[in-house]
Amino acid sequence: MAYVSKKGKSALAPSSGGGGYLNPQRIPTGSSARYALLSETPLEYWEVWVEDSEGTLNPKTGKPVCRTFRFTQEPTDDDIQAELGTQWVRRMNFEKTEIDVVKFCLASRIYNHDTERIEILSSDKPSVNQAWDEACDKVQSEDDYPTILDCDFVLDKTGKGLDTRYAIRSAPRKKGTTDKIQEAKEASDAEGFDITRLLINLDPFKETK
Repeated sequence: MAYVSKKGKSALAPSSGGGGYLNPQRIPTGSSARYALLSETPLEYWEVWVEDSEGTLNPKTGKPVCRTFRFTQEPTDDDIQAELGTQWVRRMNFEKTEIDVVKFCLASRIYNHDTERIEILSSDKPSVNQAWDEACDKVQSEDDYPTILDCDFVLDKTGKGLDTRYAIRSAPRKKGTTDKIQEAKEASDAEGFDITRLLINLDPFKETK
C-alpha cells in the first residue's frame, strides 16, 4: 500500500503557478537530520495562511498577526471564506503579487535522533513531501525492513535559495536506540499525544484540560 493516499499523491504532483518540530527548511544547508517514524501513515491536510483583516501588528515582531487554517480535504475558495469570516484575510505570496496558494502538507510523529526526543516532522514543501513519499514507498516495496517503523530515515539538505534540494533515504536503525524510542513513544502516549489536534491549532503533544 502506498504511503501517501491517492489524493495526497495528486497534491504532490508538480504544479505551475510540549514537544518540538522538525522543519526541513530550518535544517542547516549541507547537513542532515536522522529520525524514526512512529506512524505508518502521515497526517495529510491542506493549509492556508491568513492575516488579521485590520492589519493588527504582532508587538514582538512588528509584522501582521497571522495564523493558519487547516483542512482535511482540499478546500474551495468558498470553504476558506466560510472559515475566515471577517476577522481574517488570505495572506499574499512572498512577492506580494497575488494571494498565497493553498498548500498540501504532511505531518508525522517521529523520534529525532539528534535531539533524542519525540517531535513532529511537518512539511508544506512539495519537494520534501515527494522525497518522503518515495522513500517510504521504497522501503515498503523491498525486503530489507518489515515496515517503515523498523528503520531510520535521513533527511539531507543541500544548496541555497532557489537551488535548495532535499533528499530522504532509509538507513538501519541507529544502534542502541530501539528501547529509547519505545520509551519516548510510551511517554508521549501517556501525555495524550494526538497529531490531529494540529488541524484545529491545538497542542498535539499534550491534551488540554
